[in-house]
Amino acid sequence: QVHLVESGGGLVQAGGSLRLSCTASGSIYSIHAMGWHRQAPGNQRELVARITSGGSANYADSVEGRFTLSMDNAKNTVYLQMNSLKPEDTAVYYCNALLTASTNWYGMDYWGKGTLVTVSS
Repeated sequence: QVHLVESGGGLVQAGGSLRLSCTASGSIYSIHAMGWHRQAPGNQRELVARITSGGSANYADSVEGRFTLSMDNAKNTVYLQMNSLKPEDTAVYYCNALLTASTNWYGMDYWGKGTLVTVSS
């Protein structure tokens, strides 16, 4: 079984910073990409940032320049450094991984349970 465990969510004032972490564990053969999506109340889930195992990252326009995504391949962990937070960043953030499990022949998407980020004004 593969599990994604998130941490780092919480309450912060506008302009502040938070760092989210997500660790993939279990019977993993290889990780191809990891990233974060978020869903605010009443909104659709949207891509925030995604990074490949080679270190190439992409960001949503709304977070470009404020958020930084990095991956520690040895630890199967991705970090999302969030700076200059805005109230509109308030959402449940979900970790996502595209990986190949040890028992499979193919890659699949896996999801964490989500961690709540609340930015107050």
